[in-house]
Amino acid sequence: MGSNAGLIVWAGVVAIFLLAWALFEFPSVSVLRPLRNYSAQILSVLRIMTGLLFLQHGSGKYLNIPVGPMNNATPTKLDGGSLVLNWSGTAGIFELIGGTLIILGLFTRPVAFVLSGMCAVAYFMVHAGRGFFPILNGGELAALYSFVFLYLASAGAGAWSLDSLRAKA
Repeated sequence: MGSNAGLIVWAGVVAIFLLAWALFEFPSVSVLRPLRNYSAQILSVLRIMTGLLFLQHGSGKYLNIPVGPMNNATPTKLDGGSLVLNWSGTAGIFELIGGTLIILGLFTRPVAFVLSGMCAVAYFMVHAGRGFFPILNGGELAALYSFVFLYLASAGAGAWSLDSLRAKA
């Protein structure tokens, strides 16, 4: 039964993807096609939610909200009597300020580009050395944030943003 169960699961997954494809591609059955009319608004929702989730990293480090293991971060630390850069604390500044700007949709393209690079650096400096697969090395969030921010740098802020209001003025 074990091998048959696996085959049934894979067949179900393929069927779900084929159904989703049909819902988007065939006009006579497309119930999801109207979503295309709201792509600018959905882009804004993606930007706002990404910013809110990203902001939690910085607010936890500097505002202690939410309370967690990364609270009370600093951008520098003393190491053997000399002042050195604390990467986690420095990233917290980017997370706090950048997350806020992303939520507001203000200077979205340049901010998202910088945050994409910061997340890529975080992935390679902190996570990649622990193994190849992001799910095993704990770097899936850094990798995902990096690519979402790269997309936002390319696509812009969407309809509901201060960038959109600035462009109209």
